[in-house]
Amino acid sequence: MVQSAAKTVTGYLAELPGERRAVISKVRATIRRNLPKGYKEAMGWGVITYGIPLSRYPDTYNGQLLCYAGLAAQKNFYAIYLMGVYGDSKREAILRQGFKAIGKKADMGKSCIRFKKVEDLPLDVIGELIAGIPADQFIARYEKVKKKK
Repeated sequence: MVQSAAKTVTGYLAELPGERRAVISKVRATIRRNLPKGYKEAMGWGVITYGIPLSRYPDTYNGQLLCYAGLAAQKNFYAIYLMGVYGDSKREAILRQGFKAIGKKADMGKSCIRFKKVEDLPLDVIGELIAGIPADQFIARYEKVKKKK
């Protein structure tokens, strides 16, 4: 993963060449438009992150905000990270169906979706998935998983 040393999202975007900034900005706009209340945009792990701030939920395993989504311009592709899809077969099926509906094949890892251009993404479905988990529900899900470990 290519990590930025930028301390702010504005700084991160400023580092990107114009074409790459345009791609990230379009996906970022979809995330921000659909992000439920209680999540915060920040820089984390060298990428743009969206999560529960430590001021609201400090009990994370790594001392970082509880990450809900991420967005990055990597060396040879872009990536969106959807923690709300990871481990949720219903949400993953919705995402995969979204790709199928636009005639694309999902290039996915566990929470990572790799893409080369905005047109490779079902942005409407990604927006719905982002909007679909309120902050309190995400915290409860995290705590349930944490107890199992």
